[in-house]
Order: sequence, then C-alpha cells, then structure tokens
Amino acid sequence: MGYQLDPPSPSRSPMTSYNTIPTNNTISKDGITTYSYTSVTTQNDWKAKEEKQHLCMMDDLPFIAEETGILQEWLTKNITTIFFKCTRWQVEETMDHLNCPFHYFCDSSYAGNFPPIIDLSVLATMLVSFLSAAAFTALAFKSNGESFGRRNLKRRYFLPSGPIMLPVMLLILANGQRINTMFPLSQLGPSILLLIHVSALSFENKTDQRSIRYAVLEASTVSGILHASLYLDSIILPYYTGLDAISRSIFSGECPSCVCRKEDLVVGGRLVTYRGCSKTTLFIITALCSRMLSRISGEERFTMVIKLLLEVVGWVSVAADSVYLMIFIPHENPIHKVMIYGGICILILFNVFRKIYSLYGWFSLRRKIDGKKYECLSGVEIL
Repeated sequence: MGYQLDPPSPSRSPMTSYNTIPTNNTISKDGITTYSYTSVTTQNDWKAKEEKQHLCMMDDLPFIAEETGILQEWLTKNITTIFFKCTRWQVEETMDHLNCPFHYFCDSSYAGNFPPIIDLSVLATMLVSFLSAAAFTALAFKSNGESFGRRNLKRRYFLPSGPIMLPVMLLILANGQRINTMFPLSQLGPSILLLIHVSALSFENKTDQRSIRYAVLEASTVSGILHASLYLDSIILPYYTGLDAISRSIFSGECPSCVCRKEDLVVGGRLVTYRGCSKTTLFIITALCSRMLSRISGEERFTMVIKLLLEVVGWVSVAADSVYLMIFIPHENPIHKVMIYGGICILILFNVFRKIYSLYGWFSLRRKIDGKKYECLSGVEIL
C-alpha cells in the first residue's frame, strides 16, 4: 500500500522511531516522488517481545522443573525395579575386552506389585507374630519355665513357628516377590525367617514326648523352616544380585538394563553374604531334630548335652545373623531397619537369659533330688 509522505530524516533511525521504512520510490508524471512504505519491527518491539518470551519462560520454569523431577524419579524407580526384581541375567559376547569384558542385561519381566492392602496385611501379621513371641517370653519368665495348661496350646498355635502362624508366614514368603508397594519384602523378609528361628528354639512343644502328635508337630516345624528358607532365597537373591549389578557396573546404553562389568555376575552378588538356606538354618534344624530324638528316646545325660550344645550353636548363629542384618545390609530406611532387627536382637537376648535361668533352676532341683530319676523333672522346661 503506497502512501505519499515525506521521506524520513537521515538523522532519525527507522529502527528506533518508526514502524515503517521506504522500500521503493518512483517519480510520477507530475514530478511528485511517491514512496512505498513497508511495516517492520522496531528495536523496541523486539525488546518487548524478548521480555514477554522471557517472562513466559520464567512462568513455565517451575512446571518444567517439576515435570523433569517427576520424570527422573520415575526413571530411577523403574530402573531399580528392573534390577532388583530381575530373576534372569543374560550375558552377551563383547568385543571390548578391556573396558567391558562382561556385558549383562536383564532377560525377565516383573509381574507388578500387589495392592497396598496386601502389604498392610503382611505388616500386621509380622507385628502380631513378634508381639506373641515377646508376650509368651514374658509369660515363660513369670511361670519360671513351667508349662501353663491351656495357655501352652495357644502359645504353640500363635507363635511364628506354630501350626497356625507358620503356614501364614510361608504364604507370605511364597508371594513375597510382588510385595513391594508400601515396603519391599526383599529387605524385611529375613526378619520373618529370624522370627521363625527364634520361636522354634525358644519354645518346645509340651505334648506327650512319645506321642505321634509330638513327632508330627516337630517334623512340620522342620519342614516349614526349610520351605521358609527356600522361599526367602527366591526373594532376596534377585535383590542382592541386582544390588551388585547396579552398584558395581557401568551402564552401556544398549538397553535400560545393559551393564558392563569387570568381573562376572554371580547369583546373590558379592556385596551381601546373608542367605536363607545357610548354616543358621542347618543348625536350627539339627537342634530341633536332636530335641525330637532326645524326647522320643529318653532324656539321658548324653543326649541332653548334645541337645544343649546344638541349641547354643543355633542361638549364636541366629544372633550373628540379626546383628549382621541390622548393621551391614543396605536399607531404604535405616531407622526402620534398626528398629526391626534390633527388636529381634532384644528378643533373642531375653530368651537366652530365660534359658540360662531355666537351666540354673534345673541344676538346683537336680541337687535337691539327686537320688530320684530324671523323669520326676518332666514338668520343668529344660533347654
């Protein structure tokens, strides 16, 4: 669109004062010079536009930062889930034997977590088991190690190693791989096995020592401990393997779980030495078997000494595992770890004191009735 205007003064800069500049001039027949003007953006407009864009970017920064943080948190959680829940690691051949002699990637998929109600139920079951063991330990102190009628039946049923709670514990451990919504059972699972060990060592079945019922109860306890240790290994071994893979490897970038390692990756990793099927489980089972044989064959002096030695070894091994898990095992919340395994250590300590107190009472009675046979002391709880 053409306008007949005076040309701008050379002293004025069109980038600072005007929104239009002449682009073409023609001389008409009347001798009048005609200028064609084109609208352009001035320097002030550019500054205003830049300031507006800058303000818009400043307004969007919190949202961008929030979205970036959420994305980073999601990626971190997803990667850790892949590593900690992986049950099969595949090794690949590599050409870079200097920087990447071993190349691994996860070759399994995770089925997903159970709903939070399952986690709450598991937590409530663990709390009830611990409180029942602590309560019956206090009752045993009060009763001076003697059996207390119908309470003994309830004690045997509601203890972690009893015929009611032990199957529940096995059900939890059998499905523990997917209990990860509110708390990871891969970190708290060893406490369940420790509770079963402590309960089995602390409380004996006070039925008829030569009855089939007693043999069935003891055999079921031994079988339950074996299954619990196997189920626990199926939970903690993938976690310990993934912990070793994610902390002592370098991501290769080929896939989300592809890592380069200087050494081979072993089942369970090399960072944590605790296992469910361990010497502790073997000692506990041996002590229970010796207790059962001692009851069936008759509690003589030699069998009592063997049973006592095996139970002492079992107590030392369980206490060592509890201290190791409380101090050296990595955990998301160290305070919760100290509370859980510290409580188990206190429970072990009280039961050991109770056993020593019962043994002292047994020796005192033995000196008083030295002329009588050992069957007279069947009502006293011996180690």
